[in-house]
Amino acid sequence: MKSESSIIQERLAAVRENMPEHVTLIAVSKTKPNAAIEAAASMGQVEFGENRVQELAEKALTLQHLNVRWHHIGHLQTNKVKQVVPHADLIHAVDSEKLLLEINKRSASIDKVSDVLLQIHIASETNKFGWSFSEFDAFLQHQSWQKLENVRIRGLMGMATFTENHQQVRNEFQSLKKAFDASSSIHQDWDTLSMGMSGDWEIAVDEGSTMVRIGSSIFGSR
Repeated sequence: MKSESSIIQERLAAVRENMPEHVTLIAVSKTKPNAAIEAAASMGQVEFGENRVQELAEKALTLQHLNVRWHHIGHLQTNKVKQVVPHADLIHAVDSEKLLLEINKRSASIDKVSDVLLQIHIASETNKFGWSFSEFDAFLQHQSWQKLENVRIRGLMGMATFTENHQQVRNEFQSLKKAFDASSSIHQDWDTLSMGMSGDWEIAVDEGSTMVRIGSSIFGSR
């Protein structure tokens, strides 16, 4: 009988086999034990994603011996930013200017420049977070973010609707790619488009994603 570590390694290899080299794979390890992360890391997996603030902080400290980078990929409340900033190599899901300002403030307090992605709301579900396209356009035009010295916006991220309608998912990814292209043509350091998860990452890559967040296809169901 195969060990859990061997199963994780086989799943990771299968995902990588079908993924273009230019796409960064975030292995979403939320709720999974340290042994699962170590199994993936032993295969050369570097990027890991966590949703929960406390879990990210604990794993980052406990697994310092691994050569890995941590991504906070879940919704982040402003009162939890202080706990995330010291550990996250990239903060996804920055869904408001208020949150961006708080990340800048907390990063400055520890003399760090935090890389972040702005989350755009592209799904039909209202319970998902993110800037509307009109809010994002207004934010870009105002350009107040250029004065923030301790955050570096690297690009955009979004979550498509959870649906079996693949054309709808494709359309939503296309809308995000269009916004990304328009902004990255102006801001040359915006180089990351994070979209796509276990159920839709192949569509996302077809539509221009440079970073995908995959959990269950690697670590199994939660």
